[in-house]
Amino acid sequence: MPRHPVHEKAAASIGPVPAWPALKTALARVFVALVTVLLGTYGIREMYAVLSTTSITPLQWAFLVVFAINFCWIAFAFAQALLGFLTSLLPRLQRPPEVSGELPFRTAILLPVYNESPRRIAAAIAVMRDGLLAKAPGRYAFFILSDSNRADTWLDEEAVFSALCQASPPDCPVYYRHRSDNTERKAGNIADWVQRWGGAYEAMIVLDADSVVSADALVTLTRRLAADPGLGLIQTLPYIVRAQSLYGRLQQFANQCYGPVYARGLAAWHGRSSNFWGHNAIIRTRAFAEAAGLPLLPGKPPFGGHVLSHDFIEAALLRRAGWGVRFDSDIAQSYEEAPPSLVDVLVRDRRWCQGNLQHSRFLLARGLSAASRVHLLTGIMSYLSAVFWLTLVLLGLAIALQASLVRPEYFAQPALFPTWPVFDAERARWLFGVSMAVILAPKWFGGVLALLHPRRLLGFGGPLLLPLSLLLETLLSALYAPILMLAQSRVVWSVLRGQDAGWQPQSRDDGALGIGTALRAHWAHTLFGATLAAIAWFIHPQLFLWLLPITAGLILSVPLSWLSGGATRGRLFDILGLLRAPGERRSPAVLSALRDALAGQTQPATGHTAPLTRLQQDAPLRHWHLAQLQPAQHLSDQDQQKKQHQAHFHAPAVTAAWKAERAPNLQALETWLTADEQRALLADGALLARLFQRESSSTGS
Repeated sequence: MPRHPVHEKAAASIGPVPAWPALKTALARVFVALVTVLLGTYGIREMYAVLSTTSITPLQWAFLVVFAINFCWIAFAFAQALLGFLTSLLPRLQRPPEVSGELPFRTAILLPVYNESPRRIAAAIAVMRDGLLAKAPGRYAFFILSDSNRADTWLDEEAVFSALCQASPPDCPVYYRHRSDNTERKAGNIADWVQRWGGAYEAMIVLDADSVVSADALVTLTRRLAADPGLGLIQTLPYIVRAQSLYGRLQQFANQCYGPVYARGLAAWHGRSSNFWGHNAIIRTRAFAEAAGLPLLPGKPPFGGHVLSHDFIEAALLRRAGWGVRFDSDIAQSYEEAPPSLVDVLVRDRRWCQGNLQHSRFLLARGLSAASRVHLLTGIMSYLSAVFWLTLVLLGLAIALQASLVRPEYFAQPALFPTWPVFDAERARWLFGVSMAVILAPKWFGGVLALLHPRRLLGFGGPLLLPLSLLLETLLSALYAPILMLAQSRVVWSVLRGQDAGWQPQSRDDGALGIGTALRAHWAHTLFGATLAAIAWFIHPQLFLWLLPITAGLILSVPLSWLSGGATRGRLFDILGLLRAPGERRSPAVLSALRDALAGQTQPATGHTAPLTRLQQDAPLRHWHLAQLQPAQHLSDQDQQKKQHQAHFHAPAVTAAWKAERAPNLQALETWLTADEQRALLADGALLARLFQRESSSTGS
C-alpha cells in the first residue's frame, strides 16, 4: 500500500463505462449547475438592487460579496435537493447490476474501534454474523480493529470480544486485533489491516462502531461490486436509528425524512465519481491498496502531517487511479447512530472541521476529477459557511449602526442634486422570502415524498403527525442553528490559529448533561446573543425583531443544550408521536435483533478493578491477553530481533519496565504507574508474564 503524493497524473478509467449511465450523470450535472447559476444570479442581482439604486458604500459591497457566497451555497444545496425530488417522482427504470448465484469472493467486514463500549459492538456483530450465516456462509469474516488507548477499555474489549471470537463458527469467524501504536488514527488502523490481512479478501466493508447493516444489504453490496470490475467503492446511505434524546431524534427525523431527497440528487450527479463517508461502504481491497495510500503533508497539524479526514481523500485517490466510486442510495437497512446532544455534536465538529479544512491542501492537486474537487470544496464550505453567515449578520448590523450614528454625506460628489441613500425595503422582504423558501424547500420535498408513499407516511406518524413533526423540526433547527454557527466559527478560527484537535472518542450514551455543564459550554453564546440583541434594540426595535431568530437561539443556548440530551427528556416527544421515524414502531428484523441482544446482555461485575489486578484475578482473560501479544509466527527469530532493534525508543515502556522490576508487589506497582506506563506495560507480553509469575510465586498460588 504505497503512499501517493498530493500531485499525481490521473489514470484512465478501469473497465468500460456504460453510455446511458454516463449520459444521465452528465445531464444531472448540467441541471445542478444551471439551477445553481440561475438562482445565484437572481439572488445577487436582487440584493444589489436592494442595497442601493445609486451607489454602494464599502460596507455594503462587503455585505454583497458575503451574501453572494452564502446565497450561491444554499442555491447549490437547493439544486441537489430539487434534482433528488424530481428523480424520486420518476419510476426507477434500471437497478445497478448484481451477480447471481454463489458469491464469487470472500469479503471482510472491518469495525475500527477507539475507546468504545464493546458490548454494543459485540451485539451488533453477533446480529450481523447470524444473518450472514443464513444468507452466505463461508463468504464473510469480521475484524475488530482496536485503537483504544485506555487500559481499562482495552481489557473490557478483550473480555467481551474473546467470548465473541471463540463462539463464532468458521463459516463466519470474528477476529480481534489491538494496535498499541495509533499512527494515523482510523486511516492507519485500516491501512494496517490491508497490509497484513487484506490479500485474503477481494473486498472489505468498513463500518463504524455504531453501525449495523442487515445481511441482505451486505450481500447486495458484494453482488454489486462483483458485477462491475471497474468499481472501487460503493457507498450506502446510512439511516440514523435508535435515537432517544431530543437532539438525536431531530437528527434521526431529518435524516430519514429529508436525507433520501438529498441522497437521490447526490447519486444522480455523482455518477462514478462519488464520495466516501468513512463507513457503511464496500471497497475493493486491491484497488484501495494500490490507489488510496495517503500522503504525508508537509508542516505540522492542523494543516500538515497525517490526513485527518481520510475518507474524502481516499475516494478522490481511487477516482484518480481510474476506479469508479458510486453512491447507491437505494440499498436499505444500512444504519448508524448519531451524537445524542448538542455538546457531543460540537465535540465531533471540532475534529471534522480540522479534517475538512485540511482538504484545502488537495483542492488544486494534480489529477483529481472535477467532481472530487467539488466534494472537497463542499466539505470545506460546510464549516466555512458558518463563518460567512456570522460575517453577514455582523456586516448587516454594522450597516444599520452606521446609518443610525453617522450623518450621510448627501453632496459627497459634485452634483446638482443630492445623493439620497436608497434602500428598497419591499424588494428586501421579497428576497428574504425567496431565501427562506430555498432553505426550507428540501424539508418540503421530503414531506411531500412521505405523503405520496402511504407506508412511509405511517412510519412518520400519519398525515397529522408528520406536518407537526416537520414544523417542530424546523422550529428547533432554527433555534439550534445560531449556536452551531457561532460554535463552528470559533472552531474554524482555532484551526486557522494552528490548534490541533487531537482524537476524541464519540459519545455513545444518551447525552444527558447537567445545567452546570451546559452553562460552562454556552455562557459565551448567551452573552454574544444578548449583546447583539441589545445593539439591535438600541438602533431600532424593528431591527431587534428582525434579528430575533438569531439572538433567541443564542440567548436560550443553555436551556436548549440541556434539553438536547438525555433519554428522559426525549421521551415526551416519543409519547406525543412527534419526530417519529419509520422503524420505531415496527423495527426491521436486524434492529429488533439488536435490541433483543442488547437487552439480554449482563454487565460484568468488574467494578473499578485496576487492570493488572484484573488480569491477575481472571486467568482466562490473562491467557487471552498474553496470547494477543505473542510475536507473529511467520517471522523468524532473526526478523524478530531486527524488528525490535528498529523499534523507536518509547520512554513509558522503559520507565514501566524499571518500576515493574522494583515494585514490591502488584498493588504497589499499580499506584506507581502513569496511564502511559500502564498501557506500555500491558503491551509487553514478556514483561507481563514475568511479572505475573513473580506475583504467583510470592503469594504461593
